[in-house]
Amino acid sequence: MRTEDPQLVRLADYRPPDFLIDRVALDIKLDQKKTRVTSRLSLRRNPIGRAGAPLLLDGDELLLLGVTLDGQPLDTSRYAVTPEKFTFAEPPEAPFELEIEIELDPSANTKLMGLYRSGSAYCTQCEAEGFRRITYFLDRPDILSVYTTRVQADRKEAPVLLSNGNPVEHGDIPNSSMHYAIWYDPFPKPCYLFALVGGDLGRIGDTFTTMSGRKVDLAIYVEHGNEPRAAYAMDALKRAMRWDETAYGREYDLDVFNIVAVSDFNMGAMENKGLNIFNDKYVLALPETATDADYAGIERVIAHEYLHNWTGNRITCRDWFQLCLKEGLTVFRDQEFTADQRSRAVQRIADVRTLRGQQFSEDAGPLAHSVRPDTYREINNFYTATVYEKGAELVRMLKVLVGEDTFARGIKLYFARCDGTAATVEDFLACFEVSSGRDLSHFALWYKQAGTPSVAIASTCDERAKTLTLEISQDTRPTPGQPDKKPLIVPLAIGLIGANGAALPLKAEVDAFDGATQSELSRGVLELTTARRHIVFREIPDRPVVSVLRGFSAPVQLVQSATDEDLVLQCACDSDRCARWQAAQSYATRLLVAAARQTPVGANQASIAAFGEALRQIVATSDDPPFTAQVLTLPSEADIAREIGENVDPDAVYLARQSLRADMGRALSRELTRLHRDLDQNAPYSPDARSAGRRALRNTALDLLAASDDAAGMRLAKAQFDAATNMTDRVAALGVLCLIEGEAREEALDDFYKRYAGDALVIDKWLTLQAIIPHAGTLDRVRRLMRSDAFSMGNPNRVRALIGAFAAGNQRQFNAPDGSGYEFIGECVLLLDPKNPQVAARLLSAFRTWRMMEPKRRRPAEATLQHIQAAQSLSPDVRDIADRSLA
Repeated sequence: MRTEDPQLVRLADYRPPDFLIDRVALDIKLDQKKTRVTSRLSLRRNPIGRAGAPLLLDGDELLLLGVTLDGQPLDTSRYAVTPEKFTFAEPPEAPFELEIEIELDPSANTKLMGLYRSGSAYCTQCEAEGFRRITYFLDRPDILSVYTTRVQADRKEAPVLLSNGNPVEHGDIPNSSMHYAIWYDPFPKPCYLFALVGGDLGRIGDTFTTMSGRKVDLAIYVEHGNEPRAAYAMDALKRAMRWDETAYGREYDLDVFNIVAVSDFNMGAMENKGLNIFNDKYVLALPETATDADYAGIERVIAHEYLHNWTGNRITCRDWFQLCLKEGLTVFRDQEFTADQRSRAVQRIADVRTLRGQQFSEDAGPLAHSVRPDTYREINNFYTATVYEKGAELVRMLKVLVGEDTFARGIKLYFARCDGTAATVEDFLACFEVSSGRDLSHFALWYKQAGTPSVAIASTCDERAKTLTLEISQDTRPTPGQPDKKPLIVPLAIGLIGANGAALPLKAEVDAFDGATQSELSRGVLELTTARRHIVFREIPDRPVVSVLRGFSAPVQLVQSATDEDLVLQCACDSDRCARWQAAQSYATRLLVAAARQTPVGANQASIAAFGEALRQIVATSDDPPFTAQVLTLPSEADIAREIGENVDPDAVYLARQSLRADMGRALSRELTRLHRDLDQNAPYSPDARSAGRRALRNTALDLLAASDDAAGMRLAKAQFDAATNMTDRVAALGVLCLIEGEAREEALDDFYKRYAGDALVIDKWLTLQAIIPHAGTLDRVRRLMRSDAFSMGNPNRVRALIGAFAAGNQRQFNAPDGSGYEFIGECVLLLDPKNPQVAARLLSAFRTWRMMEPKRRRPAEATLQHIQAAQSLSPDVRDIADRSLA
């Protein structure tokens, strides 16, 4: 798959592997400095591979100790080896067995890829290309093998020895302090799903009975003392297992399912077959140490990794260009799981917020790429919001297009056809072509074309003829490497709202230009397939409000000529809660953009008053606290900047948002005070959706009250901080205090640290709250915190909590006019890169919006990127981001 450019990989260059590896037997003798890995590979030529091709195995910083062929030492003249490649020029034509012995130093592996130490434990991370850091191998996802793994270690150092599959045998080694365990995974898998853990770990156990009556042993392994904090994760796992059976008919297939939580992990978690390895952030929770957001994150990530068992493990990717096939589909599935566990409307709104905040920004900058890219230089840099979140939206959009029942038949066919294979996007879509009878070649363009389409809707009402005419158009701006865009197929869920707030029936004319089919009208979904579309609705008694993109039916930016009055009516009456929330967001965005573009910052007071009245009606009539909390939460600074699009002044954006928050707090003071008082919960803490929603609304009320009156807000927040019985309320109060300069802030921060100094995950919250303080002096604070005992540059969680939060969550100070924020992140990237390139590259991606800034800020941002680009010995990860950011 490699081209003449050793760093560039092209989808067009894909060819089947020349060899297949049917079985892999691993013998791993763990040692902190000198781990021995012996791999016995059962190889044969691929019938569709190149005849006579040499065997080329991938490696990464490997030390070879020896090689045998069919049990005999292989003469060194027959192969060539470097730390990165093993070449066997003339392998046998008949099937053969190659045994390779490697020595590793897990303690020196700071990249946290391959086999490394986390605390006192050994663990692995092999996705995307980490297995080649364990042994020489055909490290590509279309090599599916059956694995047997023998692990050996000192029984005192590592009494727990885990790997993929089912346990086969374990025991002590006579006359030594060593013991061993053997694991067998009967399901062929790619090497990126290999996993191993060894250490002295605590355990909680449970069982799950599948729908066919099989008993599965469940276990979660954590550091000793953390066992009580894993109970919620176990509950979430069992709920996810049952949900996948109920919703998709997918039963778990092994006798055991193990999860291990480690403190040093580059990602959130990894779905290795039967042995999921997690960042402990997504496993450990107690009310005293975890917020409602933490509980929701644990529930969702536990589900996501479990659901990968079918969408990722049993059916994997043919190549890494198909990454969205497993990740986008599994994100869609975990979103649906969470929606069924909690509030479907609120979950959908949360998904849309994430998409807009992360993926739309990615699409608007130099790092834009398609859901299935055509090329990459470093695959680790494509674990992005585009692949995950937009990939999920494409699956959801497909469901909207074909209908729920047809979608269910298509996904069932996908499981039946592709089980045990390395599949492609084309394989996936073909199943829905069968179930729906539709040609999905136009829909497939979504996977190939980058950028966020802008859909404009203009409406004209003819009261005499009682008709409503919609002019709908779409446009997608150029993105890197794709200057010319084609029209996409865009499903627009639509409704009409009469002046009295009642829904109007959809009746459309079919004229010579265009029309709506009966199928579209009955489903309430218009399909935009060309650049423009013209539709006339008839029997319209009066001018209606057009409700479009209900349920956020497509990942597009909607441009609509709605009046303020239209948005107010929609906020109050739209039957689709996502559309009601969107109406409030559109109104707020309109005010915020206008204010940010003015000097001095200001806004139309009449419009603000009308907006406040609309929010008051929602607060008064809503019986759904989490939904109300979402409506009362303004678009983020990043959302506002993206809406402005160019020559963005982050100071003006910040001041506009602060001003509107204050206006909302004043306008709704009575209602917010009541909510903060009445939603005070004396009952024992519960992370369930209803209780979490009440806390969310109460803390939103606190935030808005504090925005309107610093002194009163400080008193309320300080009282809540002192009296809080759970981490959600305490962190919310501390977050409010952090926005109010003065002694109370520093006292609360000191108090919080003293309470939780021994708990790294809680201290991460403390670091983040300080990193996102928007006031001058925050950068100096961040530098001081980096020198404190609370921080470690070697731990990805600490880096993300402090430095990453400053770069991604503090738009004002990261984008400081003097360039100090950019220079700081540049320093951190260069410091991290030699040790952990993945974390460094993720940090550098904060520059993805630098071209949107006004010239005074663009210049230092560009200078920082150029300084990084010019550095010697950059990793491929960081160089790729720097080059693409400057292209």
